[in-house]
Amino acid sequence: MLNEENERISNKGDTKSVVNFRTDLASERREIYQKANQLEEIDGIEVNQEEIDENIKVERVKITNENGEKAIGKPVGNYITIDIKKLKIAQEEEIQKAAETLTKELKQVIGNHVDSQGEILVVGLGNIYVTPDALGPKVINEIEVTRHIINYLPQYVEEGTRMVSAISPGVLGTTGIETVEILKGIVDNIHPKLVVVIDALASRSIERISSTVQLSDTGIVPGAGVGNTRSEISQNTLGVPVVAIGIPTVVETAVLVNDCLDLFIEKLQKEAKSNDYLNQLKEEDNYEEIKEALVPNDYNLIVTPKEIDDLIENMKEIVASGINGAM
Repeated sequence: MLNEENERISNKGDTKSVVNFRTDLASERREIYQKANQLEEIDGIEVNQEEIDENIKVERVKITNENGEKAIGKPVGNYITIDIKKLKIAQEEEIQKAAETLTKELKQVIGNHVDSQGEILVVGLGNIYVTPDALGPKVINEIEVTRHIINYLPQYVEEGTRMVSAISPGVLGTTGIETVEILKGIVDNIHPKLVVVIDALASRSIERISSTVQLSDTGIVPGAGVGNTRSEISQNTLGVPVVAIGIPTVVETAVLVNDCLDLFIEKLQKEAKSNDYLNQLKEEDNYEEIKEALVPNDYNLIVTPKEIDDLIENMKEIVASGINGAM
């Protein structure tokens, strides 16, 4: 059975083909759909790009109607992607610059849904004991929470301070409870005006691993990028706006092989060993063919880089600082 969140039927002339996105990033889905259908633009999708500096680029994807929604399998709304180069060797100054960029974009998104005094609940999804999935819980430990102080020690809080609370609800495998069920109970009791959810994502590019931040105002479907779809966390299920902050930390083996194949072909081309076949191979997305070869032997693993511990720490600092600044 096809995963509705990851696979879409695209029309290309009179033919139909399955586009297997296998990524949580709206910008990647747009690129994959455009390439599969040889399109310059997609009806219902607006794109704006901005270079902050040589290492930071922001792409804003806005899905405006049902056509755009059906094309890439994402709900109508705003999706902001912040790409951060050289994060593995980033110094404190570069990390702070990335956090400031996230703060600016997050302020804008939050401001579209709640006023400056509206209470916010920050949720860190994931498993603290699995490094590629530990981003959410790690960020929660760094969030500057104020709800308890405002409620019990208001004399120590500046007037106008926003109420902020935070929680890491764990995962279904350890709690036995769907995350959305836990959050629904919390929301119904403390009545926040907006929920900010942080989660690890899957990508279709090894370059984006722990080097990309996606913001969206449409909520999130945990596990969708790795074929383990859980109940969505959105305004539809919680009754309040949900802003999602996600960072890709894993890719499939098929993605890794496909990217390595592209690099190999580029090497042959630079050495003047290319031919028409290699040029054609480079232009195609070979993900499906590679996956078909790997799946029967259970070789299509979900993989993450060996530096994931350091990358998660850097991204934790960027996301936590970005959220605290936006609050």
